[in-house]
Amino acid sequence: MNPDDAAALARLLRGGRIAHLGTLRQGAPLASMTLYLAAPDFSAFHLHVSRLAWHTQDMLADARVALSVGETDDGRDDPFTLARVTIRGAAERLGADAGLQRAWLARFPAQAVNFELADFSFWRVVPRDARFVAGFGRIHNLSAAELAAAARA
Repeated sequence: MNPDDAAALARLLRGGRIAHLGTLRQGAPLASMTLYLAAPDFSAFHLHVSRLAWHTQDMLADARVALSVGETDDGRDDPFTLARVTIRGAAERLGADAGLQRAWLARFPAQAVNFELADFSFWRVVPRDARFVAGFGRIHNLSAAELAAAARA
């Protein structure tokens, strides 16, 4: 991947806050909106979710997930030129982590109320690979190591 596309990927993942989380629900795909926080080196993407949510129940049953982040539609003539990335990986539930909570609340201050609810917990999505579309015809299939290299761009 060229340096410009690597930098665009890093901006997209660091600047975005909303992702679509793909899980398997009773053998069928489910996509739901969630918030995410990327680790600085893109070795993980953190979620703070309720055990009542279908996607959380799905991750408990099958750790295989996809996380999709896209550039916001700005009304351009050809939306296929918007940058987007899908990260495939494994989700794992985390214990309490004060540092992660501080980072989460710095990014999502309105979410403080969720830390008062017993059904919310942190999850980490560890990337296996990714597919980055930097724009029409600029497509990159990335290993986890290549995704991490983009974090240094």
